[in-house]
Amino acid sequence: MTEPVRSASQPRAINVLLVEDDEGDAVLTREAFQEYLHNRLDVVNDGDQALAYLRRKPPYCDAPTPDLVLLDLNLPGRDGREVLSEIKSDETLRHIPVVVLTTSAAEDDVLRSYQLHANAFVTKPVDLDGFIAAIRQIDHFFVSVVRLPS
Repeated sequence: MTEPVRSASQPRAINVLLVEDDEGDAVLTREAFQEYLHNRLDVVNDGDQALAYLRRKPPYCDAPTPDLVLLDLNLPGRDGREVLSEIKSDETLRHIPVVVLTTSAAEDDVLRSYQLHANAFVTKPVDLDGFIAAIRQIDHFFVSVVRLPS
């Protein structure tokens, strides 16, 4: 994927890893990034792939280190809670912000995610406009508001 063109006044483009097993949500997120955002988005669909990507194991040996991870909780195999725990306990990965982006609104999931050091917890809106707005707000916050490590 080529780097997006941006003016000097735009913040730098970031690399985002989406960990999402729902194909529909992955497609919507890709579309939001292509149409509205200027960042690179890579998608994996389970926890094992996410950890392989983050650790640059085959087939992800050349993957960029993401500046942000969008993580679904309910994944096949190793679920999002396990992935979050591994990211935040790995000295080489723990600096990467992780936003839990899930259909769950359960208080137990919110609490557990923050106990595992998630940087934010976002319940996916069920309508298309709300979903795209949520993705844009997450992007705006992590690209324009906060400072990420270079």
